[in-house]
Amino acid sequence: MSNDYLLNKRILLVDDEQGLLDMVLSILTEYGFSNIQTAQSVKEAIAEAEKKRPELAILDVMLPDGNGFDLMEQLRQKSDYPILFLTARGEDEDKFRGFGLGADDYIVKPFSNAELLMRVKAILRRNNLSNNVSYEKDTNKIPFVDAFLDTNRQCIIKNDDCINLTYTEFKILELLLNNRKQIFSLEQIYQSIWNENAVGDDAIMVHIKNIRKKIDDNSRNPKYIKTAWGRGYYVD
Repeated sequence: MSNDYLLNKRILLVDDEQGLLDMVLSILTEYGFSNIQTAQSVKEAIAEAEKKRPELAILDVMLPDGNGFDLMEQLRQKSDYPILFLTARGEDEDKFRGFGLGADDYIVKPFSNAELLMRVKAILRRNNLSNNVSYEKDTNKIPFVDAFLDTNRQCIIKNDDCINLTYTEFKILELLLNNRKQIFSLEQIYQSIWNENAVGDDAIMVHIKNIRKKIDDNSRNPKYIKTAWGRGYYVD
C-alpha cells in the first residue's frame, strides 16, 4: 500500500535547538510530509496544538520553559493523538517515564534518517488503523484470568473498574489473548503490531511492564502475562 495517505498528516515538531529542528524538518519534508507545525518551547507547542490539532507530536524532553514529559501530559488533556519522543535523554529512567506516561515511541539522539522515518510512518499507520476499527458489539470482551479486555473501550475490566490502556498496550494484550499459549518474542510482538522490523530497543518490555503494573501483577510470579525466559511472552 502506498504511503501517500500518510503525507498529509499534521505533525507537531517541538525542539528548542534550531539546528536540530531544521534537520528533522528537512528529513520529514524531503520524504514528502507537507503539514508540519514547529515550536521551540512548551508555551509555543501548546499554542500550535490549539490552533490546529496535530495527528502526531514529536517532542524533545529538554525545553527552555519545562520538559517534554510535562508537555505531553498537557497535550493529552486535550486529545489522545500519538506522541513520539526524540531526545538526547537516553537513560532507562527517562524511557520508562516516557512510555509510562503513554508515549507511543522513544528515539534517542543521534538517530538515522531511516529510523526516524520508519518510526513516524509506523505510528501514523497504526493510528490510522485504530481510528477506523469497528468491533462487533457481541464480542467486545475477551476474558482472561479474573478480568476482561474490553475491545470497544480499549481497557481492562477488573473488579468492575475500567483500567485504561494506551493504544500500544491494548494491541499487545489483544495479540497475546487472541493467540493463547503461543510464545511471542519481542521481535514478533513488534512486527505484529507495527508491521515493521524490530529496532533493537526495549520498548516492548516497557509496555509489558506497564500493563503488569496497571493490573497489579506480581513481577516475580505474574499471572496475567507470563514470561518464557529467553523466548518471550504469552497468556494462558
